Amino acid sequence: MYHHKLLSNNVFVIFTIFLFYILASCSRSSPTIAFSTMTLNYIEQDAAPVPTLNFFVIANDDDGYEDLAELQLYNDYEGLVWSFTPETWMRHDEAGNIWLGSNKIVMAGGEIFPSGQYRAVLIDKGGERTERTFGFDVPAIPRYPFPSLTIIEDSYRIDSEYPESYFICYNTEGAYSRSIKLESKTGSISSLRLGSDILSVALWARDTTYSTSALTKMMPIR
Repeated sequence: MYHHKLLSNNVFVIFTIFLFYILASCSRSSPTIAFSTMTLNYIEQDAAPVPTLNFFVIANDDDGYEDLAELQLYNDYEGLVWSFTPETWMRHDEAGNIWLGSNKIVMAGGEIFPSGQYRAVLIDKGGERTERTFGFDVPAIPRYPFPSLTIIEDSYRIDSEYPESYFICYNTEGAYSRSIKLESKTGSISSLRLGSDILSVALWARDTTYSTSALTKMMPIR
């Protein structure tokens, strides 16, 4: 009788532990992608502007941000894949949303990115995943000539056909600080009130309609 009772207790304990792990595994939530965005950005280099992709998603996981493990971008038709982890992706928090992605995606040899269907895949540490498919139409050649920025003492001049112009501001350590939209293609640096911590700027010319932009090299303003 005692042996039978002990066996029953052991079975109950084992069943309880097994049930706990089943419930724990079932309680894990899958990550979600609320929104994805991709833009083509031409970055000024010595030889010629290099096309890069800016790819970001609004990522969420009810198990917490720390549970997110990998973000992937696919172009299945062309057999292309880019993979990012917490060590390599960029994170930007805005209005309660967590944006994850990269602004340094390039094609081998500086080739233009293919148009077509792209697929974003977000994976957590438990192997749960979600994906979002979207189309991206890449112009075969740049829609506008590459813009230029001229700074002489306190004056700046922009030569650009892009609809919007911004100054990307860098601080004393050469790190990105903030951006400011320019309402005029000419003006004085001091009138922009960038602050004493800003030592250099770059021109970011942007076309939101066609999701393209261009970024010049940094230029000192002091």
